[in-house]
Amino acid sequence: MLTYQLFKQLIFRPLVKWGFRARVIGMENVPAGGGAILASNHIATMDSIIIPAMLPREVTFPAKAELFKGTSAGGRIVAWFLRSVGMVPMERGGGRAAAESLQKISKVLAEGKLVAIYPEGTRSPDGRLYKGHTGMARMALRHDVPVLPVGVVGAQTVRGLFGIPWVRRPLVVVGEPLYFGEYAGSNEMKVQRYVTDEVMAAIQRLTGQAYVDVYGSRVKHGDLKGADLTQYEIEGPGGKEPPAVAPEAG
Repeated sequence: MLTYQLFKQLIFRPLVKWGFRARVIGMENVPAGGGAILASNHIATMDSIIIPAMLPREVTFPAKAELFKGTSAGGRIVAWFLRSVGMVPMERGGGRAAAESLQKISKVLAEGKLVAIYPEGTRSPDGRLYKGHTGMARMALRHDVPVLPVGVVGAQTVRGLFGIPWVRRPLVVVGEPLYFGEYAGSNEMKVQRYVTDEVMAAIQRLTGQAYVDVYGSRVKHGDLKGADLTQYEIEGPGGKEPPAVAPEAG
């Protein structure tokens, strides 16, 4: 997409690479073509700029649907920008609207493009890694595409020159692709949870984050807001026995 490349090459890549002095490890793990899912931790707002700016291929991020409906002057600019660079609106409330949003994201994957997803569903409230939602696994299994675990470190903003928010030397680590072809097309929840936990475990190995086995949204806005999370801290997700593959009929 021409607009995407213009913004990336003229603004965001120079800003991130030379301004923030970002680094990338594991670039060789990004496939040259074909659909794939980038599954990343989410520690800061700037993650969504740093990741696509540093990778060679175009990356589509699902963005909050509210951002596409701005009515103020600034809101309309944001909405125009998101549409111009091919981002996909994501309804987060569940139901039919959310299902239609997933269909749009699936279409991007079916076209052989890269889709980036934050399995945690929200930014980490405290820098730790939280339990992943299974939507990422559903799409990976539906389209039988690899999942690339991505770890972002040091993307939090600090106060820079003249008080301008800045990022100092963020690191993006791309792990080896994870393949779950033996479960392709599966709709079983135990399979989706297994795939999700394996991906989250791979992300944790890249970042070294402590792991909390609850959804981050519960900590930010729900019943665990302000609670002591010690009882939910575990060594990490993953490592469980893989689910048995159902035998083919006939």
